[in-house]
Amino acid sequence: MQEKHNNNVARRVIDMCMTLLLLFLMAYQVTGETLHEWIGIGMTVLVIIHQILNRKWYGALFKGKYRPYRIVTTAVNILLLLSFALTAFCGMSMSGHAVPFLYGIAPITFARRMHLSMSHWSFVLMGLHLGLHIPAMTAKMKIEGRKKTLVSAVFCCIAGIGLWLFLRNNMTDYLFFRVPFAFLDYEKAGALVILENIVMLLFWAFIGVQCSLLCMSSGRKADQ
Repeated sequence: MQEKHNNNVARRVIDMCMTLLLLFLMAYQVTGETLHEWIGIGMTVLVIIHQILNRKWYGALFKGKYRPYRIVTTAVNILLLLSFALTAFCGMSMSGHAVPFLYGIAPITFARRMHLSMSHWSFVLMGLHLGLHIPAMTAKMKIEGRKKTLVSAVFCCIAGIGLWLFLRNNMTDYLFFRVPFAFLDYEKAGALVILENIVMLLFWAFIGVQCSLLCMSSGRKADQ
């Protein structure tokens, strides 16, 4: 029991660290090329550790019933892992600082476009992943009545701003391979870049929360 609790705590800490690193990975104009690569290596290590801690989850994939919530979380988790893996592989294929000995293990043109797209899919899926777990993580806080309404309204407003930023920054072009390079504003203040990334991530977390609540509601109705 204690081991399970420790693993859950460790996974949440790693999730937080991965989220923080992801925010900086998406801010290439702030970190620069060398630091970007080393942060990517750190992210890869955390992803591997997270999978090791999550080994029992993988062992239970083909066991038990699949309710809506489990279907959605399983799909998001697997897609997130695949997008992380492709992002890391393509990033290492272009590395000139962290792992230069892996440079060219994939065609550079292919690696550049795939890295750009998969990194943005990782961003979207990470937001969904976090959002899907927020209701369970906050269940014990017992936020009710006006406080719940206020929190929901603030979250909704932030999510709306995040969607606007996501579309304004043409993120869909990167997701769907419409452009070969990222168009970054190097004159924007670094703190503002990180803040915008946080707000955009919160939009996808908001979507994840709504999916989680919808799935849980659907599951409760099925049990009645």
